[in-house]
Amino acid sequence: MNVTALAETLDSAARDRRPLPGGGSGLTDTEEAYAVQEALIGLRLARGERLTGFKLGFTSLAKMRQMGVADLIHGRLTDRMEIADGGRLDVSGLIHPRVEPEVAFLLGGTLRPGTDPMAAVAAVAPALEVIDSRYDGFRFSLPEVIADNTSASGYAVGPWHAPGDLGNLGVLLELDGRPAETGSTAAILGHPVRALAAAARLAGSLEPGTVILAGAATAAVPLPPGTHVRATVAGLGTVRFTTEDEA
Repeated sequence: MNVTALAETLDSAARDRRPLPGGGSGLTDTEEAYAVQEALIGLRLARGERLTGFKLGFTSLAKMRQMGVADLIHGRLTDRMEIADGGRLDVSGLIHPRVEPEVAFLLGGTLRPGTDPMAAVAAVAPALEVIDSRYDGFRFSLPEVIADNTSASGYAVGPWHAPGDLGNLGVLLELDGRPAETGSTAAILGHPVRALAAAARLAGSLEPGTVILAGAATAAVPLPPGTHVRATVAGLGTVRFTTEDEA
C-alpha cells in the first residue's frame, strides 16, 4: 500500500468532484487507513488550511445501520470546513453531500485520556455536519472511510452554552421547514459525554480551543442545492444554513 499515493488520489477526487469506486483501494486495516488520513490532512495543511477540530463517526445506531459498520472512527476538521451559522454553503464542488445533526463541544482545557472529560469543556452547542464521501454512492470498507477522513466535508456550530445535562435531549433536523429526522442525544453512544472520552482515548490529547463533533444523533439525509437546513437540540437552540450551487 502506497500511503502517499492513496492520500493524493483521495485529495484529487475531492478537488475534482470525481468519486472513486469503493473496495478497490487495497486498504486492509485501520492502522494503515489512519496513516492515509494523516497524509491526506497533511496535503490540506500544506495548502494553508488550519486544524480546528476533531470528529467522531459511527457513534449512533442509526448511522451504523445506515452505513453497515459498527466501529467507532475519527477524523479531523479544518477551517476550510467551517460554515457560518445562518450562512450559505456552496455545494457545487461536492459529490453527493448529506447532512446530520450533532452536538459540538468547545475545549477550554486540555482533554486527556482517563480524566473527567467535562472538566476540559468550556461550552456546548448544536451543530450540523456535512459529509461527502469520495467513494461512489457512499459505498466503502471501514478502512476506506477512515482514510477518507470519515467523509468530513463541512460543519456549522450554533450558539455556545455553558455545559449542562446532555443525556437525553430531543433533536430535530429540518429541511425547508419540514421534519427530516428526529432523534435524541442519547443516540450518541448512549450519552454525548462518552464521545468526549472516546475522543480523548483516540487522539491521546486535544488542546484548548478544539471543537469536537460528538457524532450524529440521527441518520444523515441528502443535501441538494437550494435547501434551508436547520437542526434544533432541546435546551441548546438551533443551527442553520442554506445550500446553493454557484457552478
